Amino acid sequence: MKTVYTTLILTIIAVTIGCGYSKKMQAPVAGVMPAISQLNPNAVTAGGAAFTLTVNGTNFGSQAVVNWNGAAQPTTFVSSKQLTGQIPASMIATSGSAQITVTNPGTSGSGPYGGGGTLPETSMPATLNIQ
Repeated sequence: MKTVYTTLILTIIAVTIGCGYSKKMQAPVAGVMPAISQLNPNAVTAGGAAFTLTVNGTNFGSQAVVNWNGAAQPTTFVSSKQLTGQIPASMIATSGSAQITVTNPGTSGSGPYGGGGTLPETSMPATLNIQ
């Protein structure tokens, strides 16, 4: 009888290991934090035309996105130190200011059950004046 129980327990353990249930999930870790050092232009005229915003800084990922008051804008990766964002005229229709940030997206984990990967990281904001 003892042999039957031992065999049953060993079978359950083998099935559990074989199915991957014993694999530990890894929590996502922090990604690379981008930083903005300069906006060009750093001010625009209210009611003006659409324009290209050049964002200079560090740690920009190849899939990084320029955000205007938190909303992602069409972005072109130039280098890890420069991005350009296409800003429509509707964004500068009235005077005020906009908070510009850059977000490096997260990455997914690997393996059949996920886990791992990195979290998205967003820079501290830089202010663009609309005059």
